[in-house]
This record gives sequence, structure tokens and C-alpha cells, in this order.
Amino acid sequence: MGTRRGTNLPRMGDFNQSVILEAIRQSAAGLSRIELAEAIGLSPQTVTNITRRLLDEGLIAEAGRSSITGPGKPRTVLGLVPQSRYSVGVHLDPAVVTVVLLDLSGTVVARRTAPIAAQDPHRIVDTMAASIRAVIGAAGIETDRIAGVGIAAPGPLDAERGTVIDPPMLPGWTRVPLRELLAEATGLSVVLEKDTTAGAVGELWTRRGPADDSFVFLYLGTGLGAALARDGDVVRGRTRNLGEIGHIVVDSDGPPCVCGMRGCVAVMCTPRVIVDEALREGVLSQEEDARPSESRFAELCDVARTGDPAAQALLRRAARRTAVLIATLTNMLDVDRVVMGGPSWASVSDFYLAEIPAHIDRLSATRALRSIPVDGTVVGADAGAVGAACVVLDSALTPRASVLLLST
Repeated sequence: MGTRRGTNLPRMGDFNQSVILEAIRQSAAGLSRIELAEAIGLSPQTVTNITRRLLDEGLIAEAGRSSITGPGKPRTVLGLVPQSRYSVGVHLDPAVVTVVLLDLSGTVVARRTAPIAAQDPHRIVDTMAASIRAVIGAAGIETDRIAGVGIAAPGPLDAERGTVIDPPMLPGWTRVPLRELLAEATGLSVVLEKDTTAGAVGELWTRRGPADDSFVFLYLGTGLGAALARDGDVVRGRTRNLGEIGHIVVDSDGPPCVCGMRGCVAVMCTPRVIVDEALREGVLSQEEDARPSESRFAELCDVARTGDPAAQALLRRAARRTAVLIATLTNMLDVDRVVMGGPSWASVSDFYLAEIPAHIDRLSATRALRSIPVDGTVVGADAGAVGAACVVLDSALTPRASVLLLST
């Protein structure tokens, strides 16, 4: 696993503090001051000064002595104090609000879900605020240890204003200032992020991969979205809306789309579309059912798992279409791997992992050089909410090269 390098130049305290804290966080066993200096390229005195400050703030603690071989005394190991800070993650889904509380290590310590009974933004914000108070209360912690609240919402978003613009599956949500509304309702600092981007941030934080980690994250909810990670950081795009993939064509002979083209992702690959196909083909019952698309999609996957040939054929067809999309993205972006996640991923993961890798390999422009691994996220079904909480931790604690650009 790679480690970011620090700098001994003056006025770089915040960056170096983040570098040290990240190195300690990513080391399961903790690190001594000497090991830190060697790993991140800082002088022993700089490391000592910064770790003293982190100890005073309670973010790290002395965690015993290291066992060393050869001459010299055992060294004091420094470890993260997970309970020193927390963050809250909220996932806004068309059918349910999910709220999680994470400690500084990224571990979920409390979780709550609440169904969305009406699409009115103010009522949903009230539901979010009540759920946030509930998870904080369940953990028994003071709000001064909450670093902030992250919201994962369907895009596109106006990131500068913290506004949800016009998500296709949330009628009535036209330019809703969600960040401001939730901050007023909770009294906490709030950040707003696309659900797909939040899922990728959660993957980076939870997997603790190499410093140059590079992947496409495909998010399966009611719809389908994508995110991109390069060099261990998420690429958000100019308006922070990278990953709007609904109108990439995967089959030019497919059904018409509202955009005027045929065979777009939006009408070929999303879990909602696949459920509609299952209903038309009689694979699922046409009887009145108020359950959200994710539930019916899970039902379809369960039917396929029983050996139903029509359900299996439908999911194989969906996997082939999705593989065309993924190959388009990987050919263009030249990443190391593909990660799939989101609320609908657990239901279909075994079918897609059995089908998609071979199709991507066949369609890959770089198949003569390497294969592109495809795997599920380590975050789990709550990728949106956990990722949103990780966005808060990431923005506060992960070293950014941009802080090294000193203003003149």
C-alpha cells in the first residue's frame, strides 16, 4: 500500500498533519514516530511536533510499545482514537432515507432508516433531521464530536449552492436548497454530494487501497450512475456532476429514450427498467404492488436464483447491456479496476459477477495488455449513506495537494 509524502517546508502544518493522521489511520497496528518519519518523508522533529498536537486533540493515542528485533528500545506506537470524532451520512433515496453514524475509523456505530411517505421536501428534511438526532442519541455522544453531516442525493446537483436540481425520481424536487435546509434543521455543518460520488469516496476510505488507486464505480440504485477515482481521490468534474451516464447508448436498436436517441442506459440497464421488462414478460406478477423498484428487483433476482430460466435469461441480458456501458467507460478512462455497489447491488451481484467480466474483457481496448478486475464494493448496501459520512471525514482529514498552493 502506498503512502503520501509530506513536506518539511514552512506553513505546511495542516497538510502534514493530514498526512500523518492518514498514515496512522491506514495502519491497523499503529506506527511509531520513527516509522512515520521514514514512511512519509518528514523530519523526526516535525513528526514529533505534529503528533504532540494530535495527542493533545485526542485524535491519536499512545497504543503500547512495538516489539522490535535487534538493538534498540521498543518504540511507542501511535494509534487512531476512533471515538474522538464522528460523522453522519444521509442517503436520500426516492423511497427511503438512510442515516448512519461513523466513527473516525469509518466504522458504522449506529444506523436508522425511515420510509418516505410523501415527496414534499420540507417533510423529508424533517424526517432526515429526526433520524440524525436518533442515531446521535443512540450512540450517546455529544454533538461537539460530530465533524459534520454528509448527504448523498441523486444528481444532478448545484454543488456551489447545495441544491438538488431536478432528480428524475423525486417529483417536486426542483432546485431544493437541501444543504441549507438540513443545516438549519440540525445546527450541524452539512455537505451535499452525488450518491454515486459518495459511494466511490466510501470505497476509498473503507478499502484502504494503494495511494494511486484508480477505478470506475458503478452505482446501482433505482437508476444507474457512475463515479471515477484516480490516484486515490475522487474526480468530481467541473460542476461536481461527473458520472451522469443515463444517455450513453448501449444498443442502437433499443427502445426510444426521452433524449431522442435509442437504447440509452436509462431505458436499457437500470433496475427499474429491468423490473418493467420482467412485468411485461410475466416473470414477475402484474398484480398491484406498492413496493419500490429495489424490492421488486430483489424479488426478480430471488426468482432467478430458484432456477427460473426466464428470470435468469433476463438478468443475463441486463448484464450484457451493463457490460457494454462499463467497457465504454473503462476504454475511455483507462482505470485499473471496476467497482460495483449501491442498494440494488447485493441482489444481483452473483449474476453480474458471473457474466460481466468476460464481456468487458472481450470489449476492452487494452485486453492485450491486461485484464480489468470487476468486484463489488466493500461498503455494503448502505454505500450512499456510508459514503456521504466518509465525504465529511475525507474533506476534513485527507491531505490535499491543493493546500500547498500558497496565495501571493
